[in-house]
Amino acid sequence: MENIISQGTPKDRLFMNIIGVLSVAIPVVVAILIFIPQTGKLGDVNVGFLPHLNAVLNSATAICLAVGYYFTKTGKYNAHRTMMLSAFALSSLFLVSYVLYHFQAPSTKYGDFDGDGIVSAFELKNVGLMRNIYFVLLITHIFAAAIIVPLVLRSIYFGITKQYARHKKISAYTFPIWMFVAVSGVVVYILISPFYNH
Repeated sequence: MENIISQGTPKDRLFMNIIGVLSVAIPVVVAILIFIPQTGKLGDVNVGFLPHLNAVLNSATAICLAVGYYFTKTGKYNAHRTMMLSAFALSSLFLVSYVLYHFQAPSTKYGDFDGDGIVSAFELKNVGLMRNIYFVLLITHIFAAAIIVPLVLRSIYFGITKQYARHKKISAYTFPIWMFVAVSGVVVYILISPFYNH
């Protein structure tokens, strides 16, 4: 007998509405933190270690995604579920850490070798074309991170509620974008890390 949730029950619609709200709220909060700095709201709490932790969380997410993909291709569905829920938990921890860092720490600018918050003409010349490459990757990463939110939430929801046909269909889009977000997050960290001064 077909799972009743897949027929569009009120419970199904409720969760889709919650996913819709979260899909808008999360990128809005992140955008506010990026474009309207909230530096130092937590007093003297040092969050300088969080970018390094974020890179570890993104790396671990990518590993869980790759292993989970392997498990689904080999028919080990319980192991697949464990890996994907682990990737979701790691991504959620990343989001909390990322928000906390940007709520507390000053913005780091690519090319700002002396850490004064300004990229001088001399510094700009020293980073050259790499600055453009960094920004293209960063913008692509941010855009993909925004659109992955509803895809991940729907994939998880359809998987947990055993709507496997819908889960498989949306996961075909979710997996490559989520993997790109995780891996590009690590690359962005590697590129910006020489300019962290705290």
